[in-house]
Amino acid sequence: MTDGIRTGSAPNFCPPTEEGVVIALQDEKGDTLNLEFLGLILHGGKSYGFFFPVDDANPALSSGEVVLLEVADLDDDGQPAAFELVEDEAIAAEVYEDFKQATADLYRFE
Repeated sequence: MTDGIRTGSAPNFCPPTEEGVVIALQDEKGDTLNLEFLGLILHGGKSYGFFFPVDDANPALSSGEVVLLEVADLDDDGQPAAFELVEDEAIAAEVYEDFKQATADLYRFE
């Protein structure tokens, strides 16, 4: 990994303030999911967060499939406070392509 904070290479990418930040979100069943925040993509007037599910077998800063969530609500400081699954597959594909382009210097994609 790098010694400093990673930066994105696109104006529509908001990287995390520090690497390895894990947040806990509750799903619709009330189960807690631990997700490493990888950054936000701004697309079509909306914000989309990219996350990596973490657990004992897959700690933060490791690799695997990512989860895409749309920002559904902001807090008083304008920071994401709630997320929803992206159900439109076409939008998800577009946003994922944006993410791959913006983070090509940060991550390897297969």
